[in-house]
Amino acid sequence: MSTTSHRRTVPAATALLLTAALSTACSTGQQSSPSPNAGGAVAPVSGRISMTYLQKQGDQEYFVGEAAGAKAKAAELGVDLKVVNLGNDANKTVSEVRSAIAQKTNGLIVVVPDPAVGPQVVQAAREAKVALLTSDDQICATGPDPAGCAPGDMVPRIGFSGEQMGAEVGKRAAEEFGRSGWNPAETRSISAWKQDVTVCTSRVKSAKAAFLSGGGTGVQNIDVATDNTPTGAQDRIAAVVTANPSVKHWVVWGCNDENVQGGVTALENAGFKADHVIGVGLGAYLACKNWGSDKPSGMRAALFINGRDVGALAVQTLYDKLKSGTDMPAEAFAPTTMVDAATFRASGAGCN
Repeated sequence: MSTTSHRRTVPAATALLLTAALSTACSTGQQSSPSPNAGGAVAPVSGRISMTYLQKQGDQEYFVGEAAGAKAKAAELGVDLKVVNLGNDANKTVSEVRSAIAQKTNGLIVVVPDPAVGPQVVQAAREAKVALLTSDDQICATGPDPAGCAPGDMVPRIGFSGEQMGAEVGKRAAEEFGRSGWNPAETRSISAWKQDVTVCTSRVKSAKAAFLSGGGTGVQNIDVATDNTPTGAQDRIAAVVTANPSVKHWVVWGCNDENVQGGVTALENAGFKADHVIGVGLGAYLACKNWGSDKPSGMRAALFINGRDVGALAVQTLYDKLKSGTDMPAEAFAPTTMVDAATFRASGAGCN
């Protein structure tokens, strides 16, 4: 996330959102109207507020940062916050929601491992009259697939714009490809993502479109279904590389850094030198590890997304709802910045 993005003073619930005028390297932060049907009636809280933040893949670098940002904002606001790591267990999502409700939490922020549990989560929150907000991934109140959800049935979400992020990734991949001088007929692009996650599909679709419009015409794309982990992506992409022995150059993008890191590693293990690989990550929390040594890497760039900002904004948004009844926006977006080996430190991107 760029530390140089210009911000203006806005209401507390959207304090981290960007103005319309941004650097061309950044995607546009924005918010949209509240969802009228996704949340139940929630009364303002007069005393101390308690919240529960349920995260998928809570040990992933991005979500660690998100939890840290949420905790810092909760401490600032005097909120009791409990953070729960759901891993990739969709069933645990429902049980932890019920557990939090039983412990009298006032509000829930959820990053679901699987959007199919959305209706169960919404129903539990409604029946208990507990405020519900999602971060990162979308869920629908009326069905398992957010892609087919009516706007009024989407649960309010804090995160990033998938379309904008994907477009930035595809644009940078096209720029790198244009500089490479590679023959399109000898090149393949890989789109790697967990294909039942709506926000991932949105990112990848936009990346494909931006790559083509940016000069990638003639490069055949291969879609690779993964579990959004580095090892899962590595295994799947290794099989694709083996099945395409005549390909000399590869371009890799995906839903997150994990997919691209897995792809870059698979190609390296298959004998491809760094100058025959273009990887453009999404997150920068793994990509930056490739840039900390003198060893050449096929990870050319990555879009920096700051989980801390999302976590803080989610807590602030839910706090305003619980404290004063402020409507939560349907979606609120935080900023992003493209970084590479030369710029990631100056951008504020951490690399643990």
